[in-house]
Amino acid sequence: MAKLINLRTFKEFFSSSSAGGIILLICVVISLTIANTSLADNFTNFLSSKIGYSSDTVHLRYPVILWINDGLMAIFFLLVGLEIKREIIEGELSSLKQASLPVLAAIGGVLVPALIYTFFNISEPDTVHGWGIPMATDIAFALGILSLLGNKVPPGIKVFLAALAIVDDLMAILVIAIFYSSHLDLTYLMYAGGVFVLLIAFNRMGLKHIAFYIIPGMVMWYLIHHSGIHATIAGVLTALTLPTTPDDKESPLEKLEHMLAKPVNFLIMPIFAIANTNITFEDGMLEGLGTNLGLGIILGLFLGKPVGIFLMSWLSVKLKIAQLPSGSNWTHVLGLGLLGGIGFTMSIFIALLSFKSVAYQNEAKFAILIASVISGVCGYLLLNMYNKKKKKKDAAIA
Repeated sequence: MAKLINLRTFKEFFSSSSAGGIILLICVVISLTIANTSLADNFTNFLSSKIGYSSDTVHLRYPVILWINDGLMAIFFLLVGLEIKREIIEGELSSLKQASLPVLAAIGGVLVPALIYTFFNISEPDTVHGWGIPMATDIAFALGILSLLGNKVPPGIKVFLAALAIVDDLMAILVIAIFYSSHLDLTYLMYAGGVFVLLIAFNRMGLKHIAFYIIPGMVMWYLIHHSGIHATIAGVLTALTLPTTPDDKESPLEKLEHMLAKPVNFLIMPIFAIANTNITFEDGMLEGLGTNLGLGIILGLFLGKPVGIFLMSWLSVKLKIAQLPSGSNWTHVLGLGLLGGIGFTMSIFIALLSFKSVAYQNEAKFAILIASVISGVCGYLLLNMYNKKKKKKDAAIA
């Protein structure tokens, strides 16, 4: 009987909306623990070890960390892209006003943090080019925190955050390609464009089998990776070509979305968290938070993100360019803006591209961690407290 109850509890946990977020946070703690114990060197060596196949014509032998960040995360972005397209066709983003909101909010959430960072570092030639660090939102962790709230926030807010983070990441990838990429191979990029056109043609031809999209999508991932652009964009581009319908009949897009949901939430995201938050705490890190580099990152993420997202959202709604998601209000937007300040992976990735100095890299990574934790906690508390206050008000009225 006890085993039956435990099994039922286990199943209930993994079917809950907050399970993914809880597991993700546990993995962050595990990663930080590993990085600050005797296991750190072995773990770093493991992430640096190369696996795969390489020949004169095919180059697929990379470090484990690259397979995680460029390979597994491409699957994550594939899932998010599927969700976004479904919402555009039949959900919260189906109208022009609703779809334009996350795009405009993302623009604000990119520009304001970059300006804040530049304000602090404009006179610092060694760090001024790190302005791209606070621009990015870590979609995996932001959605993970939001999932902890379950039904305490309107469904449209999750879609809004996912759409905003996708646009945010695409902007970050564009910035990396233009300002931080050491080279851009136009030949590979044109080949990737050709594959994308082929996928669109398959959609127009009415091909329904998922393999017609996944296999070329994998080829496109390889080509984009070798073009010098972050390969995760291949997941988004592939998702955009999957056929779907506005009715209740399960489409290829929805079928693939259902297939990917649990592997992404309970396998890919936890692996990603363990691999990317292994920050080793060192002497002098706290003092580094008060430098122009540290302040630029922390205030860029914690202050710049919510201010940029909120202001652009407010302006676009007031100018009647866009409208808020159904059931949401400005408190939800502010809470979402705070969650947008969770930088983590993409911010750390840009920091590694920005600085050759290991000291600057470590200082930036620690500032990103602190800003992300503060943003995540504040965003969660604001949305949770608002929900409790609303429930009390509704109860009093009833």
